[in-house]
Amino acid sequence: MTTTVHAAPAFPAYVPSPVEPLPNQILTALGQHRMATTGQLQALLRPHVRRQTVNAPLNELRRQGLVDCTVLPRSRGMRAWYLTSAGVRMVKDFPALRGRPAYPITSTTAASLKTPHTLTVLRTHLAFVADARERGDEHGFLDWTPEVSHSLGDGEKVIADALLHYTLTGPGQRTKLRAFVEVDRTTMSSERLASKLIDYARLWSYEPQPVGRNRSRQPALSGPAWLRWYPVFPRLLFVLTGGSRHVLDNRISDLQAMTAQHPLVAAMARTVPLGAAVLENLEVQGPTGEVWTPLNHGQPRSWTEL
Repeated sequence: MTTTVHAAPAFPAYVPSPVEPLPNQILTALGQHRMATTGQLQALLRPHVRRQTVNAPLNELRRQGLVDCTVLPRSRGMRAWYLTSAGVRMVKDFPALRGRPAYPITSTTAASLKTPHTLTVLRTHLAFVADARERGDEHGFLDWTPEVSHSLGDGEKVIADALLHYTLTGPGQRTKLRAFVEVDRTTMSSERLASKLIDYARLWSYEPQPVGRNRSRQPALSGPAWLRWYPVFPRLLFVLTGGSRHVLDNRISDLQAMTAQHPLVAAMARTVPLGAAVLENLEVQGPTGEVWTPLNHGQPRSWTEL
C-alpha cells in the first residue's frame, strides 16, 4: 500500500503594501508641512475623491488626540489642521520625517498666528503638484520641505520658506531640479524682500574655515558649504501675492535692481537661475507657464527655463 503524503500548501509571505494608509499619509503631510486645510490635504493626497474621504480620518485622528484644528477667520468654518504634541511624538520616527525638526503647535492661538504664511506656502506647493500631475513629472507632497535652514557662519543663517525637488520626465530623459522658494505676502518692505537676495548670495559663496585640528576621519570637503547638500546650487524663486498687480510689479522691479546693483548677487545670477512670479498666475497657468520674470532681465518664461 502506497501512502501519499501531501505537503502543506505554501502560503505566500506577507508583503507590506507600498502605499501608506491615508491616516498615516495625513500625519506625514502635517509633519512635513506643519499645517493644512482639509481641501489642501485632499489636493495633496486624494485629488479625485470626495472631501469626506479625507474628513473622516481627520476627525478620527482628532478623537485620538493626534491632530487638532483652528477655524480660519471669515472662511465659513474652514479648518486648518496641525499635529498635537502627541502627534509630533508619533511621527518623529516615520521614515519620511527622520531628521526633520519638530515644531509642535501647542494651542489654537499659536496655530492662528502661523496660519496665513504657512497656508500660503502650501498654496504655492499645490500649484507645482497640480502642474506635475498634468505633465507627468515627479513632484509629490514630500518633495517640498518648508523652513530649510543653512548656516552663513558667525551664528547667522538663511532660512528658505521651502526647498523644492522636482523631476522633469521625457522620452528617455529625467532632469532633477531644485529650488529655494521665498513666498512674499507683501507683509514686509520691498527693500527687506530684495535684501534676501544678499543672504542667498552669501550662502552661494560661503566657504567655512577650518577651526583647530580636523578630528574627523572623513576628508574635508573643499569649496562652498552648499556642496555638502546639493550637486548644483538650487535656483531661487520668489512667489508674490497679497497686493495689487502694480504693487507686485514694483517688488519684482526691486528684486531685479538688487540683482543688477549688488556685486555678489550679480555674480550669483551669472550661474544661478533667479525668477519671480505672482502666485495667482501660478495657480491659473501653472509654474511651467510663461509666468516667471527673470531677475537678471528677459522675457517671462517657465521656471525650468530661467
